[in-house]
Amino acid sequence: MRLAVLTDIHGNREAFAAVLADLEGREIDRIALLGDIVGYGPDPGWCCDRAMVLVAGGALAVQGNHDAAISAMDPAMNANARKALDWTRPQLSEAQRQFLAGLPLSADLGDLRLVHASANAPGDWIYVTSEQRAMPSFRVCEARVILCGHVHVPALMSCDRAGQVRQQRILQASPVPLIRSRRWLAVVGSVGQPRDGVPQAGYAIWDDARNELCFRRVPYDTAATAAKVRAAGLPETLALRLLRGE
Repeated sequence: MRLAVLTDIHGNREAFAAVLADLEGREIDRIALLGDIVGYGPDPGWCCDRAMVLVAGGALAVQGNHDAAISAMDPAMNANARKALDWTRPQLSEAQRQFLAGLPLSADLGDLRLVHASANAPGDWIYVTSEQRAMPSFRVCEARVILCGHVHVPALMSCDRAGQVRQQRILQASPVPLIRSRRWLAVVGSVGQPRDGVPQAGYAIWDDARNELCFRRVPYDTAATAAKVRAAGLPETLALRLLRGE
């Protein structure tokens, strides 16, 4: 099975469409959406509709914190996130809101755990940004490979039988073999708002036959999306993040 893993789309139609186009011809068997379909971006309705179509066709989807905040705002969110969500909420239909509210916090697929944030406490929306922050996920979750998002920066960590967690180097577009003697946690980046200094949509492909994970980047029209952000009256910071990838 070849699984395309997308996360943190954040209402970015151009980035989402570019990634879906990039999947064509790559022999993808299934798609997983790891949350935050909406929030920050100017096209939440389109992105939500596309996600609903994918799920109806067999894709897996889990809930992100921005998806959950459509129903109940998280007071811990920053001001720009709250402003964007206040704008996003009335852009969505009742069916779209129900879809987001009904997404599970995690899902299992074979030896994979799919989750938006940490595997140990999915609804606490913990950012897995270091080996130390990855340890609880490895301790609590028995899956061999944990795939997550939330951080917006691609990362790969492994855990040996002694419980030692190590950060692994990522080579973009080069498959990384996930050796079976270790367990793995991958933050697959962000489709719609990358924050690693690369203003291109990010996602990953998991190939279970080859036991490989490949991180990919896809260029898209960041200027067009940034212009939509400004036209919607959303915070200027959200437009600049797209242009700078940070």
